Parts: sequence; structure tokens; C-alpha cells
Amino acid sequence: QVQLVESGGGLVQPGGSLRLSCAASGFTFSNFAMGWYRQAPGKERELVAWLAGAGDSITYADSVKGRFAISRDNAKNTVYLQMNSLKPEDTAVYYCNRRFSALTWGQGTQVTVSS
Repeated sequence: QVQLVESGGGLVQPGGSLRLSCAASGFTFSNFAMGWYRQAPGKERELVAWLAGAGDSITYADSVKGRFAISRDNAKNTVYLQMNSLKPEDTAVYYCNRRFSALTWGQGTQVTVSS
């Protein structure tokens, strides 16, 4: 069964950090570029960061460059998003998916940045 399960979200103060995880199953994980996306209330879903199957090519949205780091462990079929220096505008539901040939979206994980 093809599945994406995000975890690691929560409530954090501005300037804090969180590490998100996405466990994938049902496909050959290492063959696919993976991305992290987010959707804030009232806004469209946007791509935050993505990396190639081997993890050797990484791209970030300008809004998170220098603060977020995407990585993957192909042995564990998992992609991560380390988020540092969080800002209130990072508040959103975060999702992972294949960068190309996207799958059905998972439930996401809520990240709330607030004092």
C-alpha cells in the first residue's frame, strides 16, 4: 500500500526548532525525488524544499533558505525537514510527497509558531 505519514509537528515559540519526519511505503523510495510542502490557512499549498533520490541535489524556497534543511535516509524510507529559527509565518500544515508524480496527500502535520 502506497502511503506517506508525516509526524513531528507541534507548537513552538518564534526562534525555536522542530524536526519533521515523513515515512514512505509502497514504492521504491530511493528512485524518487521527495519534497516538503506546506499549506497555511486560506492559502494554497506551496513547495518548501525538495531533494533528489540520492539526496545530492537540494532546492529550497527563498522563504526558508538558510533556516530549513531537508534530508533523507533511503534505508529507512524517510525524509526529514529540520526547521530552525521558526517564524510565525511558518505556521501551516506540512506535507511530504514525491516531487514529481505526486501521490495522494497524507494527513500532514501541524506546525504552529506562536508566543
